[in-house]
Amino acid sequence: MKQEDVNRCQIQEWYPKFKSVSIRTFIHELPESFVRYLLDDSGPFLLPASISNEDAFPNRIHNPEEEEDYQVSEGSGDEAEALSAPCFPELELKIKESIETLGGAIFPKLNWSAPKDSAWISTSGTLRCTTFSEIALLLRSSDSLIHDLCHAYDSCSDKTMSRPPKFFLALRKWYPRFQPEMEFRCFVKGQKLVGISQREVTTFYPVLREKKNNVEALVKEFFNDNVRVKFESDDYTFDVYVTEDERVKLLDFNPWGAFTLPLLFTWEELEQKAREGDDLELRIVGSRCGVRPGLKTAVPYDYLDVGAGSGWDQFLRNASEELQQQTKSPEAGA
Repeated sequence: MKQEDVNRCQIQEWYPKFKSVSIRTFIHELPESFVRYLLDDSGPFLLPASISNEDAFPNRIHNPEEEEDYQVSEGSGDEAEALSAPCFPELELKIKESIETLGGAIFPKLNWSAPKDSAWISTSGTLRCTTFSEIALLLRSSDSLIHDLCHAYDSCSDKTMSRPPKFFLALRKWYPRFQPEMEFRCFVKGQKLVGISQREVTTFYPVLREKKNNVEALVKEFFNDNVRVKFESDDYTFDVYVTEDERVKLLDFNPWGAFTLPLLFTWEELEQKAREGDDLELRIVGSRCGVRPGLKTAVPYDYLDVGAGSGWDQFLRNASEELQQQTKSPEAGA
């Protein structure tokens, strides 16, 4: 993998070329001061002060008695200065205007990645944001974004830098009727589409068995008509969404291999399919037994009490027993 292959997958690089077949997006260059804020873990977790008085937790109940515990007493000027929240007024105003133009709700993404690992901390449990404060909360809480900020080029054979010269924040229009089962990852090797995988592999969607052949044909046609000639890398992946009226929307590009998940394939399988010239294959989770491990909860796994006697301990044992029974059943081998 080369640095140029990684760079082409940055949203500010590919979106202008594919704007007509993607979802509506506004992209803002981030000031270096905001990048430093995202990386700073030397002090307490502070959200930026909002010039619009917007709150990342608008529905929370304020308890004056609890808030007194966090107030700095008079005379401790050094501590007060150290705990003062940062402020990014110009960036906040630009983001506020973009959110309003995009219908009032967006989901954020940096050059390569979205803060999916921090969705649990939002009031909705999703990446949906309506304010600058909500965006800052998701970005600041995300561990996965450290990849973008510090390790994007770690897998490059010609690595000469640890981070891109500039970072960008993409604000992507939020669609409340988005159906996760209709998102797919497509694998391209040598400019040939060799595999398509269901993107959400932690859930079994029976409807996909009926739509499988049609989705494969739609994605293949979309690749040949819109992606193959316009995207300059030979090896890469791209994510798409198939709408109810059978339109294909481009969501993202990612490099081949490295930190990109192969989902229902392995990279070895995909390499072999490319070498042997196998026919295109679309893989879906065909039954509940085919669901890939990944317990979906409202909080990270590390926050769960899975010790003996806990509710989650019993739940996981029951789930394991049910999976074993399904695997042994006659239908599982069908």
